[in-house]
Formats: sequence, C-alpha cells, structure tokens
Amino acid sequence: MTPKQFSRTDSFGNALCSQGACSDSPLPQLPSTYGKMTGIAITSADTSLRRPRRVRMALRLLLTAFSLTVALYIGGFGLFADHVAHLRAPAELNPADGIVVLTGGQSRIDTGMDLLKAGKAKRLLISGVNPIARVDDLRLATGSDRALFNCCVDIDRVALNTVGNAQESAKWVSANTYGSIIVVTNNYHMPRSLLEMRRILPNADLQPYPVVNTPLDDGSWISKPDAMRVLLIEYSKYVAALARGLLPTRDGAVPFEGLSTAIAHK
Repeated sequence: MTPKQFSRTDSFGNALCSQGACSDSPLPQLPSTYGKMTGIAITSADTSLRRPRRVRMALRLLLTAFSLTVALYIGGFGLFADHVAHLRAPAELNPADGIVVLTGGQSRIDTGMDLLKAGKAKRLLISGVNPIARVDDLRLATGSDRALFNCCVDIDRVALNTVGNAQESAKWVSANTYGSIIVVTNNYHMPRSLLEMRRILPNADLQPYPVVNTPLDDGSWISKPDAMRVLLIEYSKYVAALARGLLPTRDGAVPFEGLSTAIAHK
C-alpha cells in the first residue's frame, strides 16, 4: 500500500469516527441485548421458584380441608350416636290416621301391631315385605288376630330400601287421604326414615315411634363393636341422604299415583 493509499484509508476512518459511528464496543447494541436476556433468565428463575411454593400451598389447603372434613364427620357421628342412643318410645302417643312400619329390624312389626290393637290408628302399612313372604306367615310371626290383620293391615312388597319405603308410604297416605302417621322403625334407623318421609310428605304429621332392642343411653355403644358398626353405617347413610337432598331435583319427582299394585292384603 502506498503512502497515498494509506492516507486515504485513514482519512476515511477518521471521517466515520467523526460522525459518531465508532465506539469502544465493537457492537453498540450488545449491552441492551444482554440486559434483556438477563431479565428473561431472572424471570424464568423466579417462576421456577414459585411453582414449588404453589404446590406446597395447594397441598396444605387440601390437607386442611381433609382434616376439617374428618373432624366434622367424627363430631357429627358423636352427636348422631348420642341422639340415637337416647331415643325412646313416647310415653304418650296421640292417635293418628295410619301407622307405617318399615321392615328390616327386629320387633318392628310386633310394635306396629300392638299400636294398631291399642286403637292408635285406623290402618297399618308394613312397607318393604319380602315378595315371597305370605300374609299368613306375617300374621303367625306376630301372633296377630286374623280378623284384625285381614281388615286393617296393608302390605307393600315394592320398597327395597328407605327411599322406597318413603315413596310407597307416601302413595298409601295419599290414597287414604291421611294427615297423621305414626312411623315405626328401630331407633338407629329413625333419623334417616323421618328425613326421607318428610321430603315426600312435608305436610303430614309424622310421629316417630322408635323401637329399642339394645339400650345404649349409658354410652356403652363406644365399647360394643357391633353397635359401633351399625351406628357408623347408619350415620354414613344419613350423611349421604342429607347430601342428596342438596342436589337439584325436578318438581314432582315423586308422583302420588295412588296405591302401588303391590300394596294389598294378599
């Protein structure tokens, strides 16, 4: 390169520098770009740190909700068991239009027949009878008078559970235009029975008549595994019935179409 050419090149470089195109950094935009990249890295690090915190918080909330549910369940069971253990047949019972006996427990039918004999109601419905059971078998099992049984006792063979008992009982009540009913079932079964029947018969006067086979009002159910098991099962069913009642249902879900074809004397 000749001195003349060198001079031209140097002059060209000086001219660029004089216009502000030169700096100490070969890439003037690098500091800004680096700052943006660094910010992204910091944000990603913060997000990765927050995720475990959110997971831990969610787990704490779930654990708290579970613990509260268990506490409420145990507390509710204690109240339920104490209430059931202190249920007794009323010393004075007002006469009613009809008596409904829900089958499934010992001495229920006998108790209902005794109330009918005592003139506490006009008719009696035994709900939930096994389809193969004969009327004479029921009469002989209760030692009831044939004339009384034939004139004033109806049998429901359709109901398979407590909900069915309530539905078939409601049909019987509606068909006979009864306004007051004596409900006979075991003490541990009474809360759920009344709950289901009052949903379908909100205007009827329901008088509970609990049957007590094993006295538990001294708190002995705590030390009796069989009693504890029965109470726990019944309490769980009662809670499920309460929860089902919170679900929306269409109007007229339980029609009163009259007596079921299975409610008869024979």
